[in-house]
This record gives sequence, C-alpha cells and structure tokens, in this order.
Amino acid sequence: MAALVVKVTCGTERTETLMQAFTVAATGAASGLEVSVWLTGDATLHALLGAEDVVIPHSPPLSALRDSVLASGGTLTVCAQCAARREITEADLLPGARIAGAAAFVAEATAPEATALVY
Repeated sequence: MAALVVKVTCGTERTETLMQAFTVAATGAASGLEVSVWLTGDATLHALLGAEDVVIPHSPPLSALRDSVLASGGTLTVCAQCAARREITEADLLPGARIAGAAAFVAEATAPEATALVY
C-alpha cells in the first residue's frame, strides 16, 4: 500500500500551514493511503491530551482532521528531541500517538512506496 508521510514543523505561529498539513494528511487517510504524521517543534503540542483546538475559516477543526487520521489507522508521532525539550512523555499524549526519533522518520520517509511532504 502507498504511504503518505507528513511532517509538520510549525504550530499556531503559522496556523494556515499547520492546518494545510493536517488537511492533506486527513485527505490521504480518506483516500485509503497509509498515513503517518510527524510533529516537530511546536506542532508537538497538538498531540497532547487536552490540547487547545485550532479552527480557521473554511476548514474542519484541527482535532477533527487529526482524529480522522488516527481513526483510519494512521499514526501520529512526536519527535523525540522535541518532546524531551518540552518535557512531554508518552503519558501526555493522545491515545494512538507515540514518541520516536529521527531514525524512525527517515525509515518511513524513504520507504519504497512512501511519499514524504514537509510543512
């Protein structure tokens, strides 16, 4: 199966870019792709339990987009270094989210059937 790996490098300081990344990921999941979303920097905050939702005009809320990826069997991964800098542990994450390092990202992004996008 084809895989879509979406790396999100921004938080609400670039709200529209953040939402575009999650929209593409959710669209990929709805299209039947195996989707893996990687969160780095302040994007990591959107994998936390109780995270504030993000809403912009003409888009579903970020939580709906994120939850659709997880509901389709997609993965939500927080960068290990980013988590450590923010003192985020696995216990802080939404169900289905995980923490992993750069080696796991490289493996997913360079897999034969993978397309990787960075936002």
